[in-house]
Amino acid sequence: MRNEILHGYLIHHRKYRERSHIVHLFTQEHGRVDGILRQTPPPQYQPICLQASGKSDLKNFTKLEIINQPIFFFGDAFFSGFYLNEILLRLCPPEVEMPQTFAQYAETLHHLQSLASHVSPDVELRQILRRFEHELLEELGYPLDFTVDSNQEPIMALQNYQFQLNDGFMPVIQASRVSMTGQQVLSMSEYEKGMDFSPEQLQLLTKLYRQMITSLLGERSLKSRQLWVQNSQSKS
Repeated sequence: MRNEILHGYLIHHRKYRERSHIVHLFTQEHGRVDGILRQTPPPQYQPICLQASGKSDLKNFTKLEIINQPIFFFGDAFFSGFYLNEILLRLCPPEVEMPQTFAQYAETLHHLQSLASHVSPDVELRQILRRFEHELLEELGYPLDFTVDSNQEPIMALQNYQFQLNDGFMPVIQASRVSMTGQQVLSMSEYEKGMDFSPEQLQLLTKLYRQMITSLLGERSLKSRQLWVQNSQSKS
């Protein structure tokens, strides 16, 4: 890159030397871009514009401009924002354009900002996060076919299945904590992108996407999930 203008969001930063920071951005032009910023990093969840130069993995960022007013999240929205940024940082390869995920990220931030005023914030939060994960996993190269099993046979409504990341929906004889019914799987074949998920679809995707993301992350668990659980336990 040479003096290229990038538009996006800060997803993580850490101190680097006395007056600089290593920052990780999620950008409209090139997906995740990492670099060095020699000034105070901008707030998270805030659209920014800056200039990037350099051929190495770490670019030089200059001419930072914050586009909108500050965005603040509270409660579950705060932990959700932390979760979004953590999985982007952990799962997105550097400098790979992800336009659908970028658009969904911006929309998700908008919905999180108004979460507390929703009539059913818990259900709405699940909808928001599942829609984001749906776009992210597809654009990472993990689209799912909800009509066939691992043997390329049609999904059967009364059959039980267990999902494996590299194999798909594998038929199993007995139901278990990690299995799902064929009827649940088939419900996703009726989903229209951008629409709300049905209760049955939400139940399926909450289990399915957690399993997929955990497999992709490997042995390192999510800090955002640990903090979320600890916060929930402290309230009980």
